[in-house]
Amino acid sequence: MKLKLFVASLMAAASFSAMAADQLVILDDNPLANNFFVSNQSPLDGVLSGGSDVITFGGLAPGLYEIVVTISGQNLSFDGVTSNLNGTAGSTYGAGKFHFFGVEHSGTSPFVLNLFGTALDGAKYSGEVTVTAVPEPATYGMLLGGLGVLGFLARRKKNNQA
Repeated sequence: MKLKLFVASLMAAASFSAMAADQLVILDDNPLANNFFVSNQSPLDGVLSGGSDVITFGGLAPGLYEIVVTISGQNLSFDGVTSNLNGTAGSTYGAGKFHFFGVEHSGTSPFVLNLFGTALDGAKYSGEVTVTAVPEPATYGMLLGGLGVLGFLARRKKNNQA
């Protein structure tokens, strides 16, 4: 148990070090893992430089996933009309210097978050990603088939004992 906590802490710390405006964030498909990312703080390529940032979430096995991205920032504003995750538009909220963006999407990886907006001096944002694997219909079919075989074997064993 301590090893899992240690590995999760290392992954969270590693994702904090990925600080590029256009960046790749490697995700863990464990729904209990915390996947964080932070904005660029480099003077060469600032937050929302050119009006946009592109963040790609990768590292997931092939399959269908439900992904939720929440971002909070300061000294910036997100454009809720054009900001999207794989084409799915999100929603924005702003109050004073603080602004928030959120989006959820179902699909296959990689997931690409396109953030559009404007940034003032000292702009920063950070976000959290939650990824949950969606079972395929074949998984449920195999489960029902396995339960049917167990029921058949139990009935056969009962008839043999009688």
